[in-house]
Amino acid sequence: MAWFLVEIRYVPEKFAAVRPAHREFLEKLADQGVVLVAGPIGDDVGGLALYQAENAEELRKIIDTDPYHVEGVIAERTVREFKPVIGAWVP
Repeated sequence: MAWFLVEIRYVPEKFAAVRPAHREFLEKLADQGVVLVAGPIGDDVGGLALYQAENAEELRKIIDTDPYHVEGVIAERTVREFKPVIGAWVP
């Protein structure tokens, strides 16, 4: 399994209406251990999430089902592999 940091920037006029469905999507993934942490960026123009997936292709399948993606809320999305080495939750 690999970890991926996903950053998104919102289309400002669209995100508020879709936010409840997006959060429900993330909560289900968190319950499954796929999302470690997620939330909006401080200025509320986007958000960050840390996902665990088998590989980049599997991650893309997951994040492409996010209501923000499906409803056209994402203006920009950046995906980077993350390799945690230090932290309370690192095995």
